[in-house]
Amino acid sequence: MTNPLVPSLLLAPLMSSETMRLILDDRARVQRMLDFEGALARAEAAVGVVPASAVDAIAAACAADRYDLAALGEEAVGAGNIASPLVKALTAEVAKTDVEAARYVHWGATSQDVIDTAQVLELRTAIDALVADINRAIEAFTALAGRHRRTAAVARTELQHALPMPFGLKLAGYAAALARARERLRRLRKEALALQFGGAAGTLAALGERGLEISDRLAALLDLPLPDAPWHGHSDRLAEIAAALAILTGTCGKIARDIALLMQTEVAEAFEPARADRDASNMIHQRNPTAAASALAAATIAPNLAAAIIAGQVQEHERGLGGWQAQWTAFPALLLVTSGALHAVVDIAQGLDIDADRMRRNLDATQGLILAEAVAFALAPKIGRPEAQKIVDEASRTAVARGRNLHDVMREDARIAAQLTPGELARLFELMGYQGAAQTFIDRQIGSLQSRATKRL
Repeated sequence: MTNPLVPSLLLAPLMSSETMRLILDDRARVQRMLDFEGALARAEAAVGVVPASAVDAIAAACAADRYDLAALGEEAVGAGNIASPLVKALTAEVAKTDVEAARYVHWGATSQDVIDTAQVLELRTAIDALVADINRAIEAFTALAGRHRRTAAVARTELQHALPMPFGLKLAGYAAALARARERLRRLRKEALALQFGGAAGTLAALGERGLEISDRLAALLDLPLPDAPWHGHSDRLAEIAAALAILTGTCGKIARDIALLMQTEVAEAFEPARADRDASNMIHQRNPTAAASALAAATIAPNLAAAIIAGQVQEHERGLGGWQAQWTAFPALLLVTSGALHAVVDIAQGLDIDADRMRRNLDATQGLILAEAVAFALAPKIGRPEAQKIVDEASRTAVARGRNLHDVMREDARIAAQLTPGELARLFELMGYQGAAQTFIDRQIGSLQSRATKRL
């Protein structure tokens, strides 16, 4: 089963990126396990624990295309894990050319060392792929935020019109949230992806006094941090990575939800990019949010997969029973749906179709009521907040009852005229005149992203 989430050529592309599917391919996973075995032989030979003459034969056999994956999978049922039959097959493969070298395959290691370190190597490659996609989405949303920082749009709270806002603020918020997800992944790539090497019970007893030296060399060969001690019974690092992946998927889901709502026929303010291969519906008036649907589906699935990994922290003594094994399928599945959500958001960000004219018409839908708060806060310092609120409420009710624009109603209200000149009142109804610190917030978010990019260079 190449795809642990959806073993289907038809469904997998809906929920994952092609890059992630290649990373999680069965043969790629076996190769990472073999990379551990090859590096182990080199590290042990360097300190004289195994003969140097054994290294070449072992290294030559550490090629995944030499092994029957289906046979390994069947043997794993009896062994309880994939590492045991792989080590057996590797030993047999080495013995074909060097019987003596075959004696030193997997020397002093245990199945969990192979499986967990391969998992760490897999996560490292997966995180690199995710960060590359996050970068593309951030770049696209940042550019859009700059272009639409003066585009007036409706800010909605509880799905209702609240106040005017620059649409660029929403877009900058998307970029900033994705950047926070990127920073989490980068930190975890550096701190949490550590070598697992402890032997049968996490003591390296089989390697005697050379165990620590071998660990140092093995970590260096695999380019992994060396932890203070083996972590056979503690998967908190992996749990934190799972949480970060679920959070990233949730951020993608939030963006997708917004875009799907903006695409509604009654709203029609922003749209996914139009493509010839998108949803060939008989209802030609529909422009369906297909990318958003993929991201939202992934955001629904991801928290449950992360929960399975987090629950797996509750392990028994020095090696878990059940929780550890649950990670083997939960992690690839989580990586797949995360990649799918992010791929959809990249698609949206790079081709978002924004209708500024429709945004303006929607702002006018409430006939000035969206700026009632602006008038209330302009009057409050002059006559007190309770009286100001009362006047504005009465004017708003009159405007709604008579189907008139609130500005027109207020111009006729003597109580308001006594406090505000016609020009002052008119300025209060300028859509981008009541945006508070929105432009500063855009600058801060975009500036923060640009600052981080400069530091990386």
